[in-house]
Amino acid sequence: MSFVDLRDRYGITQLSFNELVDPERLAEARKLQREFVVQAVGTVVERENKNPNLATGDIEIKVQQLTVLNAAATPPFTIEDETDGGEELRMKYRYLDIRRAPVRNNLLLRHRINRSVRSYLDTLGFVDVETPFLIKSTPEGARDFVVPSRLNQNQFYALPQSPQTFKQLLMVAGMDRYYQVVRCFRDEDLRADRQPEFTQIDCEMAFVEQEDILNTFEGLVRHVLREVHGVELNEVPRMTYAEAMRRYGNDKPDIRFGMEFVELTDRVKGQGFPVFDQAELVVGINAKGCGSYTRKQLDALTDYVKRPQLGMSGLIWMRVDETGVPTSSVNKFFDETALRGWADALGAEPGDLVLVLAGGANKTRKALSELRLHLGQELGLRKPFEFAPLWVVDFPLLDTDPGAVRANAYDIVLNGNEIGGGSIRIHDRALQARMFELLGFSPEEAQAQFGFLMNAFEYGAPPHGGIAFGFDRLVALMGGDEVIRDYIAFPKNNAGRDVMIDAPSPIAEAQMEELNLLLRPTLRT
Repeated sequence: MSFVDLRDRYGITQLSFNELVDPERLAEARKLQREFVVQAVGTVVERENKNPNLATGDIEIKVQQLTVLNAAATPPFTIEDETDGGEELRMKYRYLDIRRAPVRNNLLLRHRINRSVRSYLDTLGFVDVETPFLIKSTPEGARDFVVPSRLNQNQFYALPQSPQTFKQLLMVAGMDRYYQVVRCFRDEDLRADRQPEFTQIDCEMAFVEQEDILNTFEGLVRHVLREVHGVELNEVPRMTYAEAMRRYGNDKPDIRFGMEFVELTDRVKGQGFPVFDQAELVVGINAKGCGSYTRKQLDALTDYVKRPQLGMSGLIWMRVDETGVPTSSVNKFFDETALRGWADALGAEPGDLVLVLAGGANKTRKALSELRLHLGQELGLRKPFEFAPLWVVDFPLLDTDPGAVRANAYDIVLNGNEIGGGSIRIHDRALQARMFELLGFSPEEAQAQFGFLMNAFEYGAPPHGGIAFGFDRLVALMGGDEVIRDYIAFPKNNAGRDVMIDAPSPIAEAQMEELNLLLRPTLRT
């Protein structure tokens, strides 16, 4: 007997060959190599040795006819779930990498979520409208990708960082409810959750207030989680930006676990400990059940917050032993009564570990937020398929007192990642002009860059608002991951290159002349 595993998009099916029944077919089968494309004709029969790990593990095909449709070279890495190919090699041969079940399943998940999103929005009367990719360059926070125009010499299009102005114009145009699953482009430094081209679920609604937006798109998240994972969400909590920073030190907090911040500043100052006395903020978290941490483990946490990215000078700890007695790394300055006060403030019980940072308020909150997430990961509290969405509202807005003014803006956060954000838009020309002024635009600059939008507001613009979801990030999170690259069919690497097709690359001199472009020598710094 000989067996061949035949793989297609739907899984693996076993082909069986028997020398006693058909020696010629068996001889053909033994000539097959990895990744050959074949056609098999035969009879589906029940397998004697079933494989419960395969969808087709109960059956096999007894082959009567075998045709090699295309031979294949030996692949540069093994095309299996656990491959021996490094990331750069697999990106170079991405068409082979997609044959592996994990990558293929990621793309199938993306397809299912796309269908689910469209189904939900279609049901609510949203209209899918395509907007241009060749647009005017406008400042949106990142660098534009620019495209030279052959017909308009020395002038350039830009690729859209988002369809923001077009969706607002569609509201002026009376389209009422718009959506688009759309490609966007930003020329920015890359990392695991960024790509130069990415996909948004872009939405806008007319005659709405913030509550309408929150209810509608909270419903979208509910619908997608129910359809794709069978998860029924409870209430989606709402939190102001100020509250998120106070409780978690982060405007996109992961609320799958506790360890909320407790400020100790007033409680610990004036006790002769310089680190606390000189600090703007002293704040701690309670790592439940971690009181047994060894000196080595505590030193590792201290090294974590002392990394250059966080820049803290050290970490203060206090543990509560099994008898309820607290001890601390600063016993010299704080007696047992004082430490019991810390324990009360943080709800620390026997077996718990309190971790405290002190310093400038913003820096300290950021460092403790990172430490909290690090601990949550180490302790297995950030469960990938436990979904905890959250609305964060009332973001600070520019004005004479930026900290005191709140924007009518909102972000939706999932498992510590911002997956969408939007606002109720300005629809009055005078107010929009004032906003451009606050952002540093002169009236002439505002007119040159956004005159088309402000002119449109003179023709009866309705109140409107919307949101844009990062579709790649949503898909990755629903796949239990945070790296979006693995959920994009043909991604770029960290240098923004497509190593499979070798792009970007030089273009022919004739094309350069048509576009009236001249290359300058590379500037070296």
